[in-house]
Amino acid sequence: MFWLLFFIFFAACLGAGLTGGLFPPGPWYRALNKPSWTPPDWVFPVTWTVLYICMAWAGARAGMAPDNGIAMAFWAMQIAFNGLWTPVFFGLRNIRLGMAIIGVLWITVFSAMLALWQVDTLAGWLFVPYLVWVTIAAALNASVWNLNREEAAAPLKSQG
Repeated sequence: MFWLLFFIFFAACLGAGLTGGLFPPGPWYRALNKPSWTPPDWVFPVTWTVLYICMAWAGARAGMAPDNGIAMAFWAMQIAFNGLWTPVFFGLRNIRLGMAIIGVLWITVFSAMLALWQVDTLAGWLFVPYLVWVTIAAALNASVWNLNREEAAAPLKSQG
């Protein structure tokens, strides 16, 4: 049963992750000013693969635990916002709305982590690296916003 749940949760993670392939950073993102601490491109797929495995593992463990309703609801909520950020930031090229979404994502990941801890301690710990990464991503989004104020003020004009 665990492995079936793991693969179901992993499929949900891959569904969210596919938005990265549908909306790649491209020339628009490369042209933006970014902070010096921006991770190199290869870090993102490696990190997300590890995080998706941890997230699926946590979901499967909690999915088998009693009284898991709130944890499962937050797990579902965080994966929805996870999948939303990329199309907004890279697809719509909307840095400000991306910041709002990643802020909500951070709250839902934190809430999911706490709820997971309530039903399975290891599941909660498996969300810690995810929260750290979303914190870094939010700081990066905020820095890109700050360094590209004009671009962030008119995302639709930059679509051409």
